Amino acid sequence: MASANSLVGLMKWIGREEWHDAFGDLLEKHLAPACRGADVDIEDLPSLIDDHGVSTLWGCAFEDFLSRDLDDGRNIADDYLKRRGWKESPSDRAYIAALRSSRMSLYEVSGIVPGESFLARDLVRGGDAVRVSERSATKSLRQWDRIAARVLEVRGKTVISGAVLSFDHDLSEEILASLGRAGQKARKETAKLAKSFGREADMAKFEGLIDLDAVLQASAFLFTTVWLRDFLYQVMHPGLPQMSNTDGEPLEFQSVHYPLLPDTQPQTVREAVASVPGLNQESDHFWNWVGAKAAKRRPGKKAPKGQTFVTTMSDGGVVLGNLELKAKELILSVNSRARAERGRALLEPVLKGLVREPLVETQTVDQMMASRGEAQPEAASGLPPEEERAFIHKTLDDHYGRMLGEAIAALGNTTPLKAVKTAKGREKVVTWLKTIENHSARMPEDDPMASYDFTWLWGKLGLADRRQ
Repeated sequence: MASANSLVGLMKWIGREEWHDAFGDLLEKHLAPACRGADVDIEDLPSLIDDHGVSTLWGCAFEDFLSRDLDDGRNIADDYLKRRGWKESPSDRAYIAALRSSRMSLYEVSGIVPGESFLARDLVRGGDAVRVSERSATKSLRQWDRIAARVLEVRGKTVISGAVLSFDHDLSEEILASLGRAGQKARKETAKLAKSFGREADMAKFEGLIDLDAVLQASAFLFTTVWLRDFLYQVMHPGLPQMSNTDGEPLEFQSVHYPLLPDTQPQTVREAVASVPGLNQESDHFWNWVGAKAAKRRPGKKAPKGQTFVTTMSDGGVVLGNLELKAKELILSVNSRARAERGRALLEPVLKGLVREPLVETQTVDQMMASRGEAQPEAASGLPPEEERAFIHKTLDDHYGRMLGEAIAALGNTTPLKAVKTAKGREKVVTWLKTIENHSARMPEDDPMASYDFTWLWGKLGLADRRQ
Protein backbone atom coordinates (compact mmCIF):
# COMPACT_ATOMS: atom_id res chain seq x y z
CA MET A 1 0.00 0.00 0.00
CA ALA A 2 1.31 3.44 -0.88
CA SER A 3 2.36 5.88 1.81
CA ALA A 4 -0.05 8.52 3.03
CA ASN A 5 2.04 11.20 1.34
CA SER A 6 1.83 9.71 -2.17
CA LEU A 7 -1.37 11.57 -3.06
CA VAL A 8 -1.15 14.72 -0.93
CA GLY A 9 -0.65 16.95 -3.96
CA LEU A 10 -3.53 15.36 -5.85
CA MET A 11 -5.83 15.71 -2.84
CA LYS A 12 -5.16 19.44 -2.83
CA TRP A 13 -5.57 19.57 -6.62
CA ILE A 14 -9.09 18.12 -6.36
CA GLY A 15 -10.15 21.21 -4.45
CA ARG A 16 -9.66 23.37 -7.55
CA GLU A 17 -12.85 24.76 -9.05
CA GLU A 18 -12.51 22.76 -12.28
CA TRP A 19 -12.59 19.46 -10.35
CA HIS A 20 -14.38 20.19 -7.10
CA ASP A 21 -18.01 19.90 -8.27
CA ALA A 22 -17.40 16.83 -10.42
CA PHE A 23 -15.79 15.01 -7.51
CA GLY A 24 -18.63 16.05 -5.20
CA ASP A 25 -21.14 14.49 -7.61
CA LEU A 26 -19.19 11.22 -7.74
CA LEU A 27 -18.77 11.12 -3.96
CA GLU A 28 -22.54 11.47 -3.60
CA LYS A 29 -23.04 8.60 -6.07
CA HIS A 30 -20.86 6.42 -3.84
CA LEU A 31 -22.51 7.35 -0.54
CA ALA A 32 -26.05 8.60 -1.12
CA PRO A 33 -27.88 5.33 -2.03
CA ALA A 34 -26.89 3.58 1.21
CA CYS A 35 -27.57 6.72 3.26
CA ARG A 36 -31.03 7.12 1.75
CA GLY A 37 -31.79 3.48 2.52
CA ALA A 38 -30.83 4.01 6.16
CA ASP A 39 -32.57 7.40 6.33
CA VAL A 40 -29.42 9.25 7.34
CA ASP A 41 -27.64 12.24 5.81
CA ILE A 42 -24.18 11.91 4.30
CA GLU A 43 -23.06 14.61 6.73
CA ASP A 44 -23.99 12.28 9.62
CA LEU A 45 -21.58 9.52 8.59
CA PRO A 46 -18.65 10.73 10.74
CA SER A 47 -20.83 10.27 13.83
CA LEU A 48 -21.71 6.70 12.82
CA ILE A 49 -18.41 5.45 11.40
CA ASP A 50 -14.92 5.74 12.84
CA ASP A 51 -12.30 7.96 11.21
CA HIS A 52 -10.67 5.05 9.38
CA GLY A 53 -14.02 4.00 7.87
CA VAL A 54 -14.84 7.51 6.69
CA SER A 55 -11.35 7.90 5.24
CA THR A 56 -11.68 4.58 3.38
CA LEU A 57 -15.07 5.50 1.89
CA TRP A 58 -13.73 8.87 0.76
CA GLY A 59 -10.67 7.11 -0.65
CA CYS A 60 -12.83 4.72 -2.70
CA ALA A 61 -14.58 7.66 -4.36
CA PHE A 62 -11.30 9.55 -4.78
CA GLU A 63 -9.51 6.64 -6.48
CA ASP A 64 -12.57 6.08 -8.66
CA PHE A 65 -12.41 9.75 -9.69
CA LEU A 66 -8.73 9.43 -10.65
CA SER A 67 -9.58 6.62 -13.07
CA ARG A 68 -12.50 8.41 -14.79
CA ASP A 69 -12.73 10.89 -17.63
CA LEU A 70 -15.12 13.80 -17.38
CA ASP A 71 -17.71 14.32 -20.11
CA ASP A 72 -15.29 16.60 -21.94
CA GLY A 73 -12.56 13.94 -21.87
CA ARG A 74 -10.40 15.52 -19.17
CA ASN A 75 -8.91 13.45 -16.35
CA ILE A 76 -7.57 14.87 -13.09
CA ALA A 77 -4.63 12.45 -12.83
CA ASP A 78 -3.45 13.30 -16.37
CA ASP A 79 -3.92 17.00 -15.67
CA TYR A 80 -2.02 16.88 -12.39
CA LEU A 81 0.91 14.88 -13.77
CA LYS A 82 1.18 17.22 -16.74
CA ARG A 83 1.13 20.42 -14.69
CA ARG A 84 2.56 19.37 -11.32
CA GLY A 85 4.16 15.96 -11.91
CA TRP A 86 7.63 17.49 -11.87
CA LYS A 87 7.16 18.13 -8.13
CA GLU A 88 6.53 14.45 -7.37
CA SER A 89 9.09 11.68 -6.88
CA PRO A 90 9.40 9.03 -9.63
CA SER A 91 7.68 6.43 -7.41
CA ASP A 92 4.75 8.74 -6.65
CA ARG A 93 4.34 9.63 -10.34
CA ALA A 94 4.28 5.92 -11.17
CA TYR A 95 1.74 5.28 -8.42
CA ILE A 96 -0.59 8.03 -9.68
CA ALA A 97 -0.28 6.75 -13.24
CA ALA A 98 -1.15 3.22 -12.06
CA LEU A 99 -4.22 4.49 -10.24
CA ARG A 100 -5.24 6.34 -13.42
CA SER A 101 -5.66 3.03 -15.27
CA SER A 102 -6.82 0.94 -12.31
CA ARG A 103 -10.14 -0.78 -11.61
CA MET A 104 -11.52 -1.80 -8.24
CA SER A 105 -12.38 -5.51 -8.18
CA LEU A 106 -13.22 -8.23 -5.69
CA TYR A 107 -10.29 -10.38 -4.56
CA GLU A 108 -9.93 -13.53 -2.50
CA VAL A 109 -6.97 -13.53 -0.11
CA SER A 110 -4.69 -16.51 0.54
CA GLY A 111 -1.01 -17.38 1.05
CA ILE A 112 -0.47 -14.61 3.60
CA VAL A 113 3.12 -13.86 4.63
CA PRO A 114 2.69 -11.49 7.61
CA GLY A 115 4.47 -8.19 7.11
CA GLU A 116 5.42 -9.05 3.53
CA SER A 117 2.76 -10.13 1.04
CA PHE A 118 -0.35 -12.12 0.17
CA LEU A 119 -1.95 -13.80 -2.84
CA ALA A 120 -4.93 -12.06 -4.42
CA ARG A 121 -7.24 -13.91 -6.81
CA ASP A 122 -9.58 -11.74 -8.90
CA LEU A 123 -13.08 -13.18 -8.47
CA VAL A 124 -14.50 -11.04 -11.30
CA ARG A 125 -11.92 -11.20 -14.08
CA GLY A 126 -10.52 -14.60 -13.16
CA GLY A 127 -6.96 -15.72 -13.82
CA ASP A 128 -4.25 -16.91 -11.48
CA ALA A 129 -3.69 -15.37 -8.07
CA VAL A 130 -0.98 -12.69 -7.98
CA ARG A 131 1.52 -12.06 -5.19
CA VAL A 132 0.90 -8.59 -3.72
CA SER A 133 3.65 -6.85 -1.78
CA GLU A 134 2.07 -5.41 1.35
CA ARG A 135 3.10 -4.86 4.96
CA SER A 136 0.38 -3.29 7.09
CA ALA A 137 -2.71 -5.00 5.61
CA THR A 138 -1.23 -8.48 6.06
CA LYS A 139 -1.47 -8.00 9.83
CA SER A 140 -5.28 -7.93 9.68
CA LEU A 141 -6.01 -10.10 6.62
CA ARG A 142 -6.90 -13.76 7.14
CA GLN A 143 -6.90 -16.79 4.83
CA TRP A 144 -9.85 -16.66 2.37
CA ASP A 145 -10.90 -13.12 3.29
CA ARG A 146 -12.60 -11.26 0.47
CA ILE A 147 -11.70 -7.63 -0.19
CA ALA A 148 -12.51 -4.94 -2.73
CA ALA A 149 -9.29 -3.25 -3.78
CA ARG A 150 -7.24 -1.89 -6.65
CA VAL A 151 -4.25 -4.08 -7.48
CA LEU A 152 -1.55 -2.01 -9.19
CA GLU A 153 1.70 -2.61 -11.03
CA VAL A 154 4.10 0.10 -9.87
CA ARG A 155 7.68 0.03 -11.16
CA GLY A 156 7.79 -3.74 -11.40
CA LYS A 157 6.07 -4.39 -8.06
CA THR A 158 2.47 -5.50 -7.48
CA VAL A 159 0.79 -3.50 -4.69
CA ILE A 160 -2.69 -2.46 -3.57
CA SER A 161 -4.01 1.05 -3.25
CA GLY A 162 -5.04 2.67 0.02
CA ALA A 163 -8.82 2.18 -0.20
CA VAL A 164 -9.66 -1.42 0.78
CA LEU A 165 -13.09 -2.73 1.84
CA SER A 166 -13.64 -6.10 3.53
CA PHE A 167 -16.69 -8.23 2.75
CA ASP A 168 -18.09 -11.40 4.24
CA HIS A 169 -18.96 -14.27 1.90
CA ASP A 170 -22.65 -13.41 1.48
CA LEU A 171 -22.04 -9.75 0.69
CA SER A 172 -19.29 -10.60 -1.77
CA GLU A 173 -21.61 -13.06 -3.53
CA GLU A 174 -24.19 -10.28 -3.80
CA ILE A 175 -21.61 -8.06 -5.48
CA LEU A 176 -20.57 -10.80 -7.89
CA ALA A 177 -24.21 -11.36 -8.82
CA SER A 178 -24.72 -7.62 -9.40
CA LEU A 179 -21.63 -7.40 -11.59
CA GLY A 180 -22.84 -10.44 -13.50
CA ARG A 181 -26.15 -8.71 -14.17
CA ALA A 182 -24.30 -5.59 -15.30
CA GLY A 183 -22.27 -7.65 -17.79
CA GLN A 184 -25.43 -9.37 -19.04
CA LYS A 185 -27.11 -6.00 -19.57
CA ALA A 186 -24.05 -4.78 -21.50
CA ARG A 187 -24.25 -7.81 -23.78
CA LYS A 188 -27.92 -7.16 -24.50
CA GLU A 189 -27.26 -3.51 -25.29
CA THR A 190 -24.41 -4.51 -27.61
CA ALA A 191 -26.73 -6.93 -29.38
CA LYS A 192 -29.34 -4.20 -29.84
CA LEU A 193 -26.69 -1.92 -31.31
CA ALA A 194 -25.63 -4.63 -33.75
CA LYS A 195 -29.22 -5.14 -34.88
CA SER A 196 -29.64 -1.41 -35.43
CA PHE A 197 -26.89 -1.67 -38.03
CA GLY A 198 -28.63 -4.62 -39.69
CA ARG A 199 -26.38 -7.31 -38.22
CA GLU A 200 -27.62 -10.48 -36.56
CA ALA A 201 -26.67 -10.74 -32.91
CA ASP A 202 -24.60 -13.76 -31.92
CA MET A 203 -24.61 -13.71 -28.11
CA ALA A 204 -21.81 -16.26 -27.96
CA LYS A 205 -19.54 -13.87 -29.87
CA PHE A 206 -20.59 -10.89 -27.77
CA GLU A 207 -19.55 -12.82 -24.65
CA GLY A 208 -15.91 -12.14 -25.50
CA LEU A 209 -16.51 -8.56 -26.60
CA ILE A 210 -17.70 -7.33 -23.22
CA ASP A 211 -14.82 -5.62 -21.46
CA LEU A 212 -14.91 -6.56 -17.78
CA ASP A 213 -12.66 -3.61 -17.01
CA ALA A 214 -15.36 -1.33 -18.40
CA VAL A 215 -18.01 -3.08 -16.30
CA LEU A 216 -15.85 -2.67 -13.18
CA GLN A 217 -15.19 0.99 -13.89
CA ALA A 218 -18.87 1.72 -14.39
CA SER A 219 -19.74 -0.21 -11.22
CA ALA A 220 -17.01 1.05 -8.88
CA PHE A 221 -19.59 2.77 -6.67
CA LEU A 222 -21.29 -0.63 -6.14
CA PHE A 223 -18.56 -1.80 -3.74
CA THR A 224 -18.93 1.31 -1.60
CA THR A 225 -22.73 1.21 -1.65
CA VAL A 226 -23.01 -2.43 -0.58
CA TRP A 227 -20.37 -2.09 2.14
CA LEU A 228 -21.92 1.10 3.54
CA ARG A 229 -25.47 -0.25 3.33
CA ASP A 230 -24.48 -3.30 5.38
CA PHE A 231 -22.52 -1.22 7.90
CA LEU A 232 -25.39 1.21 8.44
CA TYR A 233 -27.85 -1.64 8.82
CA GLN A 234 -25.70 -3.14 11.57
CA VAL A 235 -25.52 0.25 13.29
CA MET A 236 -29.24 0.97 12.96
CA HIS A 237 -30.35 -2.61 13.77
CA PRO A 238 -27.90 -3.92 16.38
CA GLY A 239 -30.16 -6.80 17.50
CA LEU A 240 -29.65 -10.43 16.61
CA PRO A 241 -31.38 -11.80 13.49
CA GLN A 242 -34.49 -13.89 14.02
CA MET A 243 -33.32 -17.43 14.69
CA SER A 244 -35.41 -20.58 14.57
CA ASN A 245 -35.06 -24.35 14.37
CA THR A 246 -36.18 -26.52 11.45
CA ASP A 247 -39.74 -26.56 12.81
CA GLY A 248 -39.87 -22.77 12.54
CA GLU A 249 -39.88 -22.39 16.33
CA PRO A 250 -37.94 -19.48 17.91
CA LEU A 251 -34.66 -20.63 19.41
CA GLU A 252 -34.81 -20.96 23.18
CA PHE A 253 -32.37 -23.39 24.75
CA GLN A 254 -34.01 -25.55 27.41
CA SER A 255 -32.47 -28.18 29.66
CA VAL A 256 -34.94 -30.43 31.49
CA HIS A 257 -33.21 -31.97 34.52
CA TYR A 258 -34.74 -35.18 35.94
CA PRO A 259 -33.16 -35.99 39.37
CA LEU A 260 -32.91 -39.78 39.81
CA LEU A 261 -34.69 -41.31 42.82
CA PRO A 262 -32.25 -42.74 45.41
CA ASP A 263 -32.86 -46.38 44.45
CA THR A 264 -32.83 -45.84 40.68
CA GLN A 265 -30.03 -47.65 38.86
CA PRO A 266 -28.52 -46.26 35.62
CA GLN A 267 -29.22 -49.54 33.78
CA THR A 268 -32.92 -49.26 34.66
CA VAL A 269 -33.00 -45.78 33.11
CA ARG A 270 -31.26 -47.07 29.96
CA GLU A 271 -33.81 -49.82 29.57
CA ALA A 272 -36.66 -47.36 30.06
CA VAL A 273 -35.52 -44.83 27.46
CA ALA A 274 -34.70 -47.64 24.99
CA SER A 275 -38.43 -47.90 24.31
CA VAL A 276 -38.78 -44.20 23.36
CA PRO A 277 -39.10 -43.80 19.56
CA GLY A 278 -36.50 -41.58 17.87
CA LEU A 279 -33.79 -41.95 20.51
CA ASN A 280 -30.52 -43.12 18.95
CA GLN A 281 -28.05 -44.35 21.58
CA GLU A 282 -24.52 -43.04 20.96
CA SER A 283 -22.99 -44.39 24.19
CA ASP A 284 -24.10 -45.86 27.50
CA HIS A 285 -24.91 -42.35 28.75
CA PHE A 286 -25.82 -40.30 25.65
CA TRP A 287 -28.68 -40.39 23.11
CA ASN A 288 -29.58 -38.25 20.08
CA TRP A 289 -33.28 -37.52 19.65
CA VAL A 290 -33.68 -37.70 15.88
CA GLY A 291 -36.56 -36.71 13.61
CA ALA A 292 -37.22 -37.09 9.91
CA LYS A 293 -34.92 -35.54 7.31
CA ALA A 294 -35.42 -31.82 6.75
CA ALA A 295 -37.80 -31.26 3.86
CA LYS A 296 -36.31 -29.59 0.80
CA ARG A 297 -37.77 -26.22 -0.08
CA ARG A 298 -39.91 -26.35 -3.17
CA PRO A 299 -38.60 -24.46 -6.22
CA GLY A 300 -39.76 -20.87 -6.19
CA LYS A 301 -40.58 -20.89 -2.48
CA LYS A 302 -38.71 -18.19 -0.61
CA ALA A 303 -36.59 -19.07 2.38
CA PRO A 304 -37.92 -17.76 5.72
CA LYS A 305 -36.40 -14.55 7.03
CA GLY A 306 -33.69 -14.82 9.67
CA GLN A 307 -31.46 -17.79 10.29
CA THR A 308 -32.36 -21.45 10.73
CA PHE A 309 -30.41 -23.54 13.23
CA VAL A 310 -30.10 -27.20 12.20
CA THR A 311 -28.02 -30.22 13.24
CA THR A 312 -28.23 -33.40 11.19
CA MET A 313 -27.07 -37.00 11.41
CA SER A 314 -25.04 -38.70 8.68
CA ASP A 315 -28.23 -39.97 7.04
CA GLY A 316 -29.79 -36.49 6.97
CA GLY A 317 -32.03 -37.01 10.01
CA VAL A 318 -32.58 -33.85 12.03
CA VAL A 319 -31.30 -33.87 15.62
CA LEU A 320 -34.19 -32.56 17.74
CA GLY A 321 -32.32 -32.76 21.03
CA ASN A 322 -29.98 -34.77 23.24
CA LEU A 323 -30.44 -36.93 26.30
CA GLU A 324 -27.58 -37.39 28.78
CA LEU A 325 -27.48 -39.71 31.77
CA LYS A 326 -25.29 -38.55 34.63
CA ALA A 327 -24.62 -40.02 38.06
CA LYS A 328 -27.65 -38.41 39.73
CA GLU A 329 -29.79 -37.01 36.92
CA LEU A 330 -31.07 -37.41 33.37
CA ILE A 331 -30.92 -34.27 31.21
CA LEU A 332 -32.96 -33.52 28.09
CA SER A 333 -31.46 -30.65 26.04
CA VAL A 334 -33.43 -29.02 23.20
CA ASN A 335 -33.51 -25.69 21.35
CA SER A 336 -37.14 -24.62 21.68
CA ARG A 337 -39.93 -24.57 24.25
CA ALA A 338 -42.16 -26.66 21.96
CA ARG A 339 -39.52 -29.37 21.58
CA ALA A 340 -39.10 -29.47 25.34
CA GLU A 341 -42.81 -30.17 25.73
CA ARG A 342 -42.72 -32.86 23.02
CA GLY A 343 -39.66 -34.47 24.59
CA ARG A 344 -41.23 -34.51 28.05
CA ALA A 345 -44.37 -36.11 26.64
CA LEU A 346 -42.22 -38.94 25.23
CA LEU A 347 -40.00 -39.45 28.27
CA GLU A 348 -42.12 -38.98 31.37
CA PRO A 349 -44.46 -41.96 30.86
CA VAL A 350 -41.46 -44.37 30.79
CA LEU A 351 -39.62 -42.59 33.62
CA LYS A 352 -42.49 -42.83 36.12
CA GLY A 353 -41.16 -44.13 39.42
CA LEU A 354 -37.53 -43.58 38.41
CA VAL A 355 -37.14 -39.78 38.66
CA ARG A 356 -38.39 -36.80 40.60
CA GLU A 357 -40.26 -33.82 39.13
CA PRO A 358 -37.99 -32.13 36.58
CA LEU A 359 -36.29 -28.78 36.90
CA VAL A 360 -36.29 -26.71 33.71
CA GLU A 361 -33.43 -24.34 32.83
CA THR A 362 -34.13 -21.84 30.03
CA GLN A 363 -31.75 -19.55 28.15
CA THR A 364 -32.66 -17.30 25.22
CA VAL A 365 -30.24 -16.54 22.38
CA ASP A 366 -29.81 -13.00 23.74
CA GLN A 367 -28.96 -14.32 27.19
CA MET A 368 -26.53 -16.85 25.77
CA MET A 369 -24.75 -14.18 23.72
CA ALA A 370 -24.65 -11.83 26.70
CA SER A 371 -23.14 -14.50 28.94
CA ARG A 372 -20.48 -15.20 26.33
CA GLY A 373 -19.69 -11.52 26.16
CA GLU A 374 -19.06 -11.23 29.89
CA ALA A 375 -15.39 -10.98 30.70
CA GLN A 376 -14.99 -14.14 32.72
CA PRO A 377 -11.61 -15.80 33.06
CA GLU A 378 -11.46 -19.19 31.39
CA ALA A 379 -10.56 -22.15 33.53
CA ALA A 380 -6.92 -23.07 33.03
CA SER A 381 -6.29 -26.50 31.56
CA GLY A 382 -3.15 -26.97 33.61
CA LEU A 383 -1.18 -27.76 30.44
CA PRO A 384 1.67 -25.67 29.02
CA PRO A 385 0.40 -23.56 26.06
CA GLU A 386 2.20 -25.75 23.50
CA GLU A 387 0.69 -28.96 24.89
CA GLU A 388 -2.76 -27.38 25.19
CA ARG A 389 -2.55 -26.26 21.55
CA ALA A 390 -1.44 -29.72 20.43
CA PHE A 391 -4.27 -31.34 22.38
CA ILE A 392 -6.90 -29.01 20.87
CA HIS A 393 -5.48 -29.49 17.37
CA LYS A 394 -5.70 -33.26 17.83
CA THR A 395 -9.31 -32.85 18.93
CA LEU A 396 -10.00 -30.79 15.81
CA ASP A 397 -8.33 -33.47 13.67
CA ASP A 398 -10.76 -36.02 15.09
CA HIS A 399 -13.73 -33.66 14.74
CA TYR A 400 -13.12 -32.80 11.09
CA GLY A 401 -12.17 -36.39 10.34
CA ARG A 402 -15.65 -37.47 11.49
CA MET A 403 -17.29 -34.65 9.52
CA LEU A 404 -15.94 -36.09 6.27
CA GLY A 405 -18.51 -38.87 6.60
CA GLU A 406 -21.35 -36.77 8.02
CA ALA A 407 -24.09 -34.99 6.06
CA ILE A 408 -23.47 -31.23 5.87
CA ALA A 409 -26.40 -28.89 5.25
CA ALA A 410 -24.22 -26.50 3.21
CA LEU A 411 -23.38 -29.41 0.87
CA GLY A 412 -27.01 -30.29 0.21
CA ASN A 413 -27.22 -32.70 3.16
CA THR A 414 -24.56 -34.99 1.73
CA THR A 415 -21.11 -35.88 3.07
CA PRO A 416 -17.94 -34.12 1.90
CA LEU A 417 -16.53 -37.44 0.69
CA LYS A 418 -19.56 -37.98 -1.55
CA ALA A 419 -19.85 -34.35 -2.65
CA VAL A 420 -16.33 -34.20 -4.14
CA LYS A 421 -17.24 -36.94 -6.63
CA THR A 422 -19.11 -34.42 -8.82
CA ALA A 423 -17.94 -31.10 -10.28
CA LYS A 424 -20.81 -29.17 -8.67
CA GLY A 425 -20.22 -30.91 -5.36
CA ARG A 426 -16.50 -30.08 -5.41
CA GLU A 427 -17.30 -26.38 -5.78
CA LYS A 428 -19.60 -26.59 -2.75
CA VAL A 429 -16.93 -28.40 -0.74
CA VAL A 430 -14.29 -25.80 -1.67
CA THR A 431 -16.62 -23.03 -0.50
CA TRP A 432 -17.35 -24.94 2.72
CA LEU A 433 -13.64 -25.49 3.41
CA LYS A 434 -12.84 -21.83 2.79
CA THR A 435 -15.63 -20.75 5.12
CA ILE A 436 -14.55 -22.89 8.08
CA GLU A 437 -10.87 -22.06 7.54
CA ASN A 438 -11.58 -18.33 7.33
CA HIS A 439 -13.69 -18.52 10.51
CA SER A 440 -10.86 -20.29 12.30
CA ALA A 441 -8.24 -17.83 11.04
CA ARG A 442 -10.23 -14.87 12.37
CA MET A 443 -10.08 -16.12 15.96
CA PRO A 444 -7.79 -14.19 18.38
CA GLU A 445 -4.11 -14.93 17.82
CA ASP A 446 -3.71 -16.64 21.20
CA ASP A 447 -6.64 -18.98 20.47
CA PRO A 448 -5.42 -22.46 19.38
CA MET A 449 -8.09 -22.39 16.65
CA ALA A 450 -6.29 -19.52 14.92
CA SER A 451 -3.18 -21.62 14.28
CA TYR A 452 -4.94 -24.79 13.20
CA ASP A 453 -3.67 -26.09 9.84
CA PHE A 454 -6.43 -27.25 7.48
CA THR A 455 -4.01 -28.44 4.76
CA TRP A 456 -4.58 -32.13 5.53
CA LEU A 457 -8.35 -31.75 5.15
CA TRP A 458 -8.00 -30.32 1.64
CA GLY A 459 -5.64 -33.16 0.75
CA LYS A 460 -7.94 -35.82 2.21
CA LEU A 461 -10.72 -34.58 -0.09
CA GLY A 462 -8.44 -34.46 -3.14
CA LEU A 463 -8.60 -30.68 -3.31
CA ALA A 464 -5.05 -29.71 -2.35
CA ASP A 465 -4.56 -27.98 -5.71
CA ARG A 466 -7.53 -25.69 -4.97
CA ARG A 467 -6.01 -24.31 -1.76
CA GLN A 468 -4.06 -21.41 -3.25
